[in-house]
Amino acid sequence: MASGPSDIQSLFGIDGLVTVVTGGGSGIGLMIAQALEANGATVYIIGRRKESLEKAAATAKHGKIHPVVGDVTSKTSLAAAAATIGNATGGYADLVVANSGIGGPMLGGLPPDADLATFQGYLAAWDTGAFTETFATNVTGVFNTIVAFLPLLDAANKREGRPKQRSQVVATGSIGGYNRVPLAGYAYGSSKAAVHHMMKQFATSLVPYGIRSNVIAPGFYPSEMTEEIISKGDAGGWPKSMVPEQRPGDADDIAGAVLFLASKAGAYINGNVLVTDGGRLGVVPSSY
Repeated sequence: MASGPSDIQSLFGIDGLVTVVTGGGSGIGLMIAQALEANGATVYIIGRRKESLEKAAATAKHGKIHPVVGDVTSKTSLAAAAATIGNATGGYADLVVANSGIGGPMLGGLPPDADLATFQGYLAAWDTGAFTETFATNVTGVFNTIVAFLPLLDAANKREGRPKQRSQVVATGSIGGYNRVPLAGYAYGSSKAAVHHMMKQFATSLVPYGIRSNVIAPGFYPSEMTEEIISKGDAGGWPKSMVPEQRPGDADDIAGAVLFLASKAGAYINGNVLVTDGGRLGVVPSSY
């Protein structure tokens, strides 16, 4: 006869986990880092801006957010970051959150009633380099991060006294990868769709090594990329036609998602995309 479920602290607790968050100096990455550290994990945040990382580390509740300067678009930089973290942790990491991401060319300057010539001209004027850079960070950067940390994730599974949940990589995707209205631009949305699929591929490819792969796909959360959209929101509540929950996501919302995946509660989850958007995909044209 099966035993009953664990108590809530045992089920959702992450005390003692070693975690890594790229892009952890601001926005959703910082929320994730703070949620993990506040609940007992040691967190290494990777980013290009040292000052931003140090400010983020100063918000730690238990002094366990550690800044590591690194660039996800550089294999050499990520290898150095992984080596630094490995040396500090005894050679392992239980969870790697590939969160770094950028926006890309937007549609904000396009008139809503543009004729075809105006539409074509607006898109043709985009810098190809900016489009490609979005994929370099949002897709290739996630790929590079996972590859760089595979030895540490493998070591976490092999260490004595490891938790029930096997090690995993979690990428920050976006509902932009499902939304057919390119509010954030074509480059951003298609890059996030690529991330979702790539992480499902990793969920299959990493089965022989016991490493899991999942995605958190946020909707509107406070960040540098969403600042303009959120600032235009009605202080009295957003319309349900925009977000059924009538508000942007907050720190508790993203914490709930990452703590579920990181803890024993999410140990049976692999190849999953966890959407946290207040219901937005239900009210806009989406391919989901």
